[in-house]
Amino acid sequence: MSSLSLFAGKTLVASTCLALSLAGPLMPTSSFAQTAPATASAAANPLLASWAGPYGGVPAFDKVKVDQFKPALEAAMTENLREIDAIASNQQAATFENTIAALEKAGQRLDEVQTVYGIWSGTLSGPEVQAIQREMAPKLAAFSDQINQNQPLFRRVEAVYNSPDKKKLTPEQQRLTWVCYNNFVRSGAKLDATAKTRLSQINQQLAGLFTRFSQNVLADETDSVLVLKTPADLGGLTPSLRDDVANAATTRKLTAAGVITNTRSSVDPFLTYSDQRKLREKAWRMFVNRGDNGGAHDNNAIITEILQLRAERAKLLGYKTHAHWRLDNTMAKTPEAAMQLMEQVWTPAVARVKKEVADMQALARKETGDAAFTIQPWDYRYYAEKVRKARYDLDQNEVQQYLQLDKMREGMFWVAGELFNFNFSPVTNVPVYHPDVKVWEIKDKTSGKHVGLWYFDPYARPGKRSGAWMNAYRNQQRMDGKPVTTIVSNNSNFVKGKDNEPTLISWTDATTLFHEFGHALHGLSSNVTYPTLSGTSVVRDYVEFPSQLLENWLPTPQVLQRFAVHYKTGKPIPQALVDRIEKASTFNQGFETTEFLASALIDMKLHLAGDQKIDADKFERETLAQLGMPREIVMRHRTPQFSHVFSSDGYSAGYYSYLWSVVLAADAYSAFAEAGGPYDGAVGQRLVKNVFSVGNTVDPAEGYRAFRGRDPKIDALMKERGFPMTAKKTSAAPVKKTVGKKS
Repeated sequence: MSSLSLFAGKTLVASTCLALSLAGPLMPTSSFAQTAPATASAAANPLLASWAGPYGGVPAFDKVKVDQFKPALEAAMTENLREIDAIASNQQAATFENTIAALEKAGQRLDEVQTVYGIWSGTLSGPEVQAIQREMAPKLAAFSDQINQNQPLFRRVEAVYNSPDKKKLTPEQQRLTWVCYNNFVRSGAKLDATAKTRLSQINQQLAGLFTRFSQNVLADETDSVLVLKTPADLGGLTPSLRDDVANAATTRKLTAAGVITNTRSSVDPFLTYSDQRKLREKAWRMFVNRGDNGGAHDNNAIITEILQLRAERAKLLGYKTHAHWRLDNTMAKTPEAAMQLMEQVWTPAVARVKKEVADMQALARKETGDAAFTIQPWDYRYYAEKVRKARYDLDQNEVQQYLQLDKMREGMFWVAGELFNFNFSPVTNVPVYHPDVKVWEIKDKTSGKHVGLWYFDPYARPGKRSGAWMNAYRNQQRMDGKPVTTIVSNNSNFVKGKDNEPTLISWTDATTLFHEFGHALHGLSSNVTYPTLSGTSVVRDYVEFPSQLLENWLPTPQVLQRFAVHYKTGKPIPQALVDRIEKASTFNQGFETTEFLASALIDMKLHLAGDQKIDADKFERETLAQLGMPREIVMRHRTPQFSHVFSSDGYSAGYYSYLWSVVLAADAYSAFAEAGGPYDGAVGQRLVKNVFSVGNTVDPAEGYRAFRGRDPKIDALMKERGFPMTAKKTSAAPVKKTVGKKS
């Protein structure tokens, strides 16, 4: 499952009100003064120079050296603390401008340094970068907590929050004040000195553990490969996949027929097409056991420690469990509401899996002549593809011939033009951090006004974390009436093909591409004043809504007829093939829903377990058995590699968010269908006005109601996946939250 960036190393401290939700441990100001002299200059360290050049300034990636990161971070933290000190010690009465707005303006240099540092941490993470991460993660967390626990600063924020003059502020200013105040409180600003000290210790420990967890997963992904020694080992693979694995072997300088790397983009296609069952099992075990192989890179003990520390922190902050703390400021509001939704979908999903397995079992036994043949997890994708072909005359390899990465990217741009009035033009006058990265400028089609930049980093490489994600290098804002345009990026791990040949991707990969582009469009559409409220800076179970929604435009005829063209002939995908894709749209939904929900349920149950000492492997095994997890399926993210949850607090007790958001997305897309089609202009304008452009300036429930005219319903999702509706219906509508009142 894709995501917003979680492992960038960026704690978002520049926009202080946003950073407060990422509490770290306490460290005295003098510690930074000693290690990071304020005399550090941009001349000595280019990372400290303000972004310069076109488009309002861009990152100077061409000047970056790894050994510059630590001194740049330390110097920027020192500078930011001076800014915070000036705000906290201001002798004038606290006002929105001299406190809340001042916090918004503080720390720009640190934000720019952390952005570049985060890119290297997530996409160019060699041993030198990882050593810096291990050292700096606790320091960055300490720095964050130093602001969180600044009592004079909090008193000023609290004074603005409680002031009767708050009514005179604009709605966006009131929202920002509410967000800032609540983030302070949720980060422990009201705790006594002893509790604050312990909270700080916990946060510092967690920062180090998060870094170790993510580096262990990356090590297993980088170091472990499946070598296909002979041509026979390539049996069943499509021509394009054969080229990919051969190219992977060449890249790694291995003399072999091919190499399967330990990433989803390499393993899943192999599991789908390889007719070598023993090799499928080896590839499957390699992938699902990341972080769970014993030795230096095993994550199980780290998970135990993270869970205990999170439970202790939650109690310090006045919450029953970590899950209750994390969901307190979300749309769901409570773990119970999230569990209710997941359980409602779990039952029909598992029932569908049983039917899917029965179909595969019958086909496999007929094909092999073995009446005792039993489907195993490494067989699921292989035989599901055979059933798909037999039932719908649909071969994913046939579809893939029409899905060129570059053409799909052009299709996304076209959709953005139709729905958002954006125009994308390639630019070459900005530096990039890797030759694979390309950049586009976005303008409004009507006015020609510059909107932002989009960086695209599509291919897998050593040192790049797996999966797909979106980053915001710079948030849109216009404080002081000065417009600042956004810079966003999408990052994928497609297997790079031969030179001068198009990269062919699967339908699933194309869907993910549109998903991540939805995040980018969320950032690019932002039209707010303050950076804390900008773009994708919304609650976790709402942030995936725009991205889930955009997936719906991939299968529209307008996209397929224009951009799904054969990589050799250039002819558009035949309508008969499109029809078969549509007929098979609910195929394998049992598998896809169950593997996701298993991860989401384990995540939530781990964080509802309180302070008990948990053996992650045992808990996973026993809980899945209690849930009735089909033995033919494994969690999409097993616990020892569940980076969404254990490489930061980001999606912890929050992986359910994808389901919550897809309920919104399915319901929202129905609004287009009801209006006559996916490109209806009036519905598109309402969507941009109330969802994509507003960031966190309005409560997400209110924004959704303004778009849809009502609360979301689950019906569209169940229909979309071909699941029967149960008598009990669950709405994804939250309790209404009023700005200015404590949540």
